[in-house]
Amino acid sequence: MASYEYDIGIIGGGAAGLTIASGAAQLGAKTLLIEKEQELGGDCLHFGCVPSKTLIKSAQVYHQLRTTEAFGLPAVEVPPVDFALVAERIRSVIAVIQQHDSVERFNKLGAQILFGDPRFTDEHSVELGNKSITAKNWVIATGSEAAIPPIPGLEQTPFLTNREIFSLNKLPESMIILGCGPIGCEMGQAFQRLGTRVTMINRSNQILSKEDLDMAQGVMEMMTSEGVQFYLNSTIQSVKEQGEHKEVVLKEQNSSNGSTTTLEAETILVALGRSPNIDGLGLDQIGVKTSSKGVTVDRRLRTSQPHIYAAGDVTGGPQFTHAAGYQGGIVISNAIFHLPRRTDYTWLPWCTFTEPSLGSIGMNERMAQAAGIEYTVQHENFVDNDRCLAEGQGYGKLKLLLNRKEKPIGVQILGPHAGDLLGEWIAALNGKVKLTTLASAIHPYPTVAEINKRVAGSLLSPKLFSDRTRKILKLLFRYQGSAV
Repeated sequence: MASYEYDIGIIGGGAAGLTIASGAAQLGAKTLLIEKEQELGGDCLHFGCVPSKTLIKSAQVYHQLRTTEAFGLPAVEVPPVDFALVAERIRSVIAVIQQHDSVERFNKLGAQILFGDPRFTDEHSVELGNKSITAKNWVIATGSEAAIPPIPGLEQTPFLTNREIFSLNKLPESMIILGCGPIGCEMGQAFQRLGTRVTMINRSNQILSKEDLDMAQGVMEMMTSEGVQFYLNSTIQSVKEQGEHKEVVLKEQNSSNGSTTTLEAETILVALGRSPNIDGLGLDQIGVKTSSKGVTVDRRLRTSQPHIYAAGDVTGGPQFTHAAGYQGGIVISNAIFHLPRRTDYTWLPWCTFTEPSLGSIGMNERMAQAAGIEYTVQHENFVDNDRCLAEGQGYGKLKLLLNRKEKPIGVQILGPHAGDLLGEWIAALNGKVKLTTLASAIHPYPTVAEINKRVAGSLLSPKLFSDRTRKILKLLFRYQGSAV
């Protein structure tokens, strides 16, 4: 039997890699984690979720200062934003969380941490520097990076991605964002609120193209009301640097005369999707199959080499930190416990943290239609929620999708704290809680969370207060009917 230095080796210290390293080490497996950056935490901590949500909060507070009159308060004169201070706050938040993702902590758990760029030399060995390291099992968890499309002139033009935008020295006067996905929309609204003049370009006819049109339209309407300008159904023809400004030439796809529009801005943010970090790993030399989406895996997250797993963004699956953590647990089950656990994304939640935020779990209408599933939709509006009215946030709605048996197949929430409101649905749907239970559960008043109870109750009310029910009660108890 072959002898290996480690029971499991993990390449990549992001959400998936850290989950696996922590679990494997605590379960007694001799564990190695290799990270190419100088600190653990991955894109989420340093260039993604943490800095973006910190920035969004700063922008939200500044926006509230500029809109005090909407709450019956005196108007406030606020000075321009010093983005260097915002960036410093972002760094301070990262530093606190970094302590949880420190080398010292993982060493205490029993995991060995090394830094560098490893490359597979055979199915069980990687070369790191001048050293060869072997492991019985390997995990590829190298994440993803901003995709840079072959737009004419883009490579020759300075631009920003999520790696640079949180550490700017000053607030850009104007910004063109290429792409209207979650990252583009979150950053577009945040920078517009901070004082940047934001223009966004998208190839499709809606923003947030994976969401239902009506829900995405709600986000766009709010962003437009705040000053963000959108160009949809537009193809980017070229990009170039023009003195102190950047120039983007675009063409509307339904343009019959072939006319183009030229936009100018101080800076460009590229937010056109993600590309897997697989270059330089030597995967083709050891028979690990890949595609343009990333490393090819089965539902147990095994690659074409069964002892090599992959997890997180690098698999081309759901691009969420919580999905990467979930996949890390799947790898632990298979590689450490040797239990054949498979991925199941039926109730995977996700959220775009604009204002209003847009959260989802299960199927939306777009997905149900693509799957050929018959469904009905139950709506509840935030304008009917007392707490939302009190806080001036009565914009948006909740959509509950039901199959032919009136079983929930998905929930979409466009409104305040959508990601937090999903928590009740995550528990209910995973726990197979009946809608009658949710409708009868006591919720504190006044809270935004009452909307979850009300949408379930509004589905059941017509049955409870039906003519048939009234007739039965009249027969049993001789009720006299309406008093009016």
